[in-house]
Amino acid sequence: MFAKLNHVAIVSDNYAAQGVFYQGLFDLKSGSTAKFNTGALAIGDGYVGMNINPRVCGRQAGLDHFGIQVEDVDLVRSRVAKKWPHIEITQRPSNRPFAGLGIHDPIGTYFDLSQKGMANRNFVYEKPAWEQDRVFTHFALRTLEPERLAEFYGEVFELNVTSENGSFKLSDGRISLVIIPWRLSDYNGSGIERPAMDHLGFEVESLEAFHADLKRITRNPDLHPKSFEFSEEGAVRKKLFERTNLGDEYMADLDGVLLAIRERKAA
Repeated sequence: MFAKLNHVAIVSDNYAAQGVFYQGLFDLKSGSTAKFNTGALAIGDGYVGMNINPRVCGRQAGLDHFGIQVEDVDLVRSRVAKKWPHIEITQRPSNRPFAGLGIHDPIGTYFDLSQKGMANRNFVYEKPAWEQDRVFTHFALRTLEPERLAEFYGEVFELNVTSENGSFKLSDGRISLVIIPWRLSDYNGSGIERPAMDHLGFEVESLEAFHADLKRITRNPDLHPKSFEFSEEGAVRKKLFERTNLGDEYMADLDGVLLAIRERKAA
C-alpha cells in the first residue's frame, strides 16, 4: 500500500498510569530504548504506534490525532494542492520523532504525515515490526461530512474504501480509519460531543483471557477504566457506541477514551 496508518495519540493528565493500562491490558510495548525529549510515552503493537502525551496548557485531554506514513510525501503534496488547495502542510518541530509533517483534512481534522527515512522520524518508528496477539484494528472519526472525508483519504492516500449504513472504512490492508456520521440528535439524552476522533479498536486472541487480564490489573484501584454506568446519560452514550458494530464489547480507558474490543475469529 502507498500509505500506512502508523500511529495514534492520546493526551492525558495521567499519562504514566495510562501507559501501564495499555501495556498491561493490550501488551503494547516500546519499540525503542532511546530517550527523547517530548516527555511522551511511545508504545505499540508492532505495526501501529501509540503516543501517550502529557497534557499541557491549551491541550484538550483524550483521543487527539493519528498519523499516516506514505511512500512519497511529494506526491501527497501534489494531490492535495490540485484538489484541496486550502489544506496546509507544515513542518513539525524537531522534538517530534514520530511526526515529520502536520496536515489536516478538508474539514480541519489534524493528523501527522511522514515518510519512511524522513529526517524528523529517527528512532521511534524506524524499528523493525513484531507480532503479538493483541493489536489495533481501527481508529474512528465522527464527522458531519463522512462522504467528503472518505473521498479525501481514499484519493490522497490510496486507502481501500468500503461503505455501510452511512459509515466508511478506509483500510491500509492491516488496519482501518473508520469515518462515522455525526448527528446532533444522536446525543439526545447524553452529553454532546463535538465532531472529532471517536474511539480506538482492538482485536484480542480471547475475550476470556482479556477479561482475566482486566481483572488482574484492576486489583490496583488506580487502573480501573471509566464506566458507562455513572448515570442514565452513560447508558445512552454506550448505546450510541454499540451502534457502530465494530466490536464484541465496548469499554473505556482510565480517562474515558472509548475502546471497541473484538475477539479474533478462528481461521
